[in-house]
Amino acid sequence: MKILIVSDSHGRYTNLERAIKKVSPIDMLIHLGDLEGDASYINEIADCQVEMVSGNNDYFTDIPREKFLEIGKYYVMLTHGHRYGVNYGTEQLKEAAVLNGADIVMFGHTHQPLIDLAEDNLSVINPGSITQPRQTGRIPTFIIMEIDAKGEAHYTLNFIEDSL
Repeated sequence: MKILIVSDSHGRYTNLERAIKKVSPIDMLIHLGDLEGDASYINEIADCQVEMVSGNNDYFTDIPREKFLEIGKYYVMLTHGHRYGVNYGTEQLKEAAVLNGADIVMFGHTHQPLIDLAEDNLSVINPGSITQPRQTGRIPTFIIMEIDAKGEAHYTLNFIEDSL
């Protein structure tokens, strides 16, 4: 299973379209909030199952703030992260994920990618921003999660070098 994980597109779709084209075919697309745009367009271009949560800039939307789903053998918590103070660390986020029985928690908001694997049996994943990166180098990022034949999750951080 191949999953494209993105966040913080802020109403701009060019890099999302590029990411989808670069890594297709995919089985699922996860958007971790701050779409600031039309969720139906993302569903249309993805051509696969799409899971989304809303972010702090997603006003007047019926997209949930958090979502829990099963991906293979993993119970996954999706959230934008702003309600857990992620700009100051992931401690509150990790506590919430553990309280909810999650194996993996995915979040956005910081615009900085993070792959923190299996600390206390909890993996913490942030794809960064697909349009407005804040990490060193400021290149838009996304993550590919792949579930192998043994059911194990593997993550790859990807860059959109020719972003607009």
